[in-house]
Amino acid sequence: MRILLIEDDPSLSYSLSFQLKGEGFLVDTCENGCEALSQIREQAHDLLLLDWMLPDMDGLALLKKIRGDENPVPVIMLTALGQLQDKVAGLDAGADDYLVKPFAFEELMARIRSIARRPRRWQKGMSLSCRDLIYDPDEKRLTGPGGSCGLSRREGSLLACFLQNENQVLTRNALLARVWGPDAAVEDGNLDNYIHFLRRRLRAVDSCLSLRTVRGVGYRLEVFHE
Repeated sequence: MRILLIEDDPSLSYSLSFQLKGEGFLVDTCENGCEALSQIREQAHDLLLLDWMLPDMDGLALLKKIRGDENPVPVIMLTALGQLQDKVAGLDAGADDYLVKPFAFEELMARIRSIARRPRRWQKGMSLSCRDLIYDPDEKRLTGPGGSCGLSRREGSLLACFLQNENQVLTRNALLARVWGPDAAVEDGNLDNYIHFLRRRLRAVDSCLSLRTVRGVGYRLEVFHE
């Protein structure tokens, strides 16, 4: 499991990171909301540990941006704000759990294990839709105005990233991390090959959507314009 720890207290960040690594987790750290948002969009994480009180934007605002990006990554808020209304605000903003400082590391581990046991939000039987496209991940079938076609597992995973983020530029690093895994040894050209495959699939089902290359950055799913 790869965890992003967003905490501006250096001593607490070091302590938690050290203990989590000791439990076998991969841990990335950052100390402000802008840096966190950049890492979240560039890297695939399995869990965010999010402090509420950050120097540039508070954790609640950051959480709303994450959910606004339709990113379903689980989030545990870590904060000294322990009033009922604070907990309600955090959970309503999209947090999966809420832990009040100071806390025992054993309790944090129990909450991480609890989240790890939960099913992913993209569950069996759910389809993804965008504009004139419907993608069934169970059948690995893409349907559009001109018919339907089957996709490979990797094509489906890559397409899902775009369908969940229409009109947003997804960087090459983010796509490689989400589809192949953050530590996978994969050649950069593999992504270009799969983008080529998906473009053929979109044309095959006569979709109004296309994958545009954003030079030097990545790709964006958008309505095709002549």
